[in-house]
Amino acid sequence: MTTGTEPPRALHRRMRRVGLTVTITGLSILAVAAAVALSWHGDLPDPVATHWGARDRPDGFMSLGASLWVVLGLGALLVLGFGAVTTLWGQSATNRRIGAATTIWVALFLALLQLGTLHAQLGLADAHEAGGIGGVLTLAIVGSLVPAVLVGLLLPGDPPQPADAPVAPEASRLPLAVGERAVWIGHTGAGPGIVLGAVAIVVLVALAVVSGTWGLLIVAALLVGIFVAMFAFTVRVDGTGLSVRSSAGWPRTHVPLDEVLRAGVVQVRPLGEFGGWGWRVGRGGRVGIVLRAGEGLLVERTGGRSIVVTVDDAGTAAALLNTLADRQRRTA
Repeated sequence: MTTGTEPPRALHRRMRRVGLTVTITGLSILAVAAAVALSWHGDLPDPVATHWGARDRPDGFMSLGASLWVVLGLGALLVLGFGAVTTLWGQSATNRRIGAATTIWVALFLALLQLGTLHAQLGLADAHEAGGIGGVLTLAIVGSLVPAVLVGLLLPGDPPQPADAPVAPEASRLPLAVGERAVWIGHTGAGPGIVLGAVAIVVLVALAVVSGTWGLLIVAALLVGIFVAMFAFTVRVDGTGLSVRSSAGWPRTHVPLDEVLRAGVVQVRPLGEFGGWGWRVGRGGRVGIVLRAGEGLLVERTGGRSIVVTVDDAGTAAALLNTLADRQRRTA
């Protein structure tokens, strides 16, 4: 069966290009930050403060060289890891956007956090005299998140890749009469991820109050927004294909009927297959909207792409999607 009109080599070139570009960019950001920090060497105390504890006061110290190596090593490891995910599992635009945005965010956040904390110590004879880093933390969060989101949004989507063969004959179908219209709508939400998110938000707020690091409240607010957007979705199968839409309106995704190769039911293990809950990148480049373990709708589409959504009554959704995709092929 032909799985789409885009040649595999063109897809692989796109994956490599995006992955290589964001990896080089991330490593360059870390290298530039390290160079700037080294240029401040004569104006910094020795050792420098590298950790802030209760009441937003420094309580951990390290030589400048050791501090730079720690950040460079950790940052490079993360950038290379996320860059590899983008390169190897970037069959779909969704995965390329997630991978690229995460790669840039990691590099920028670590670079801004290190430069900000060091800048606060310029001219000090003793790093114990350094003040709080609430402002630095806020700058690092906002200054890294905004460019990362822009990178993800600006990456181009996938070109249309209609299939040129029928839906897999062994895939389940619904018995629809000629001309009969049908729509399936399901909802998915809650699950363990929302509980973990609520705990994390409460902990961050408590830490902000106890330590006086008010920048943590921004992190907590961002998490609230993420969990509102990521932990309740409406799933719809109709004459246009599969649509999955957050209760907040975004994010959303759509699989047109002419790109459906087959739909079926799978048993999903969020941690083992996707590393957690929410909108995820799974093994082999599978897109996952996974809010709980158990039954999920699997849609295999052209271009080597696939998407999994955990939702009840996935069997009916899969059978209807296969039937509508078959009908669309016959009438095209």
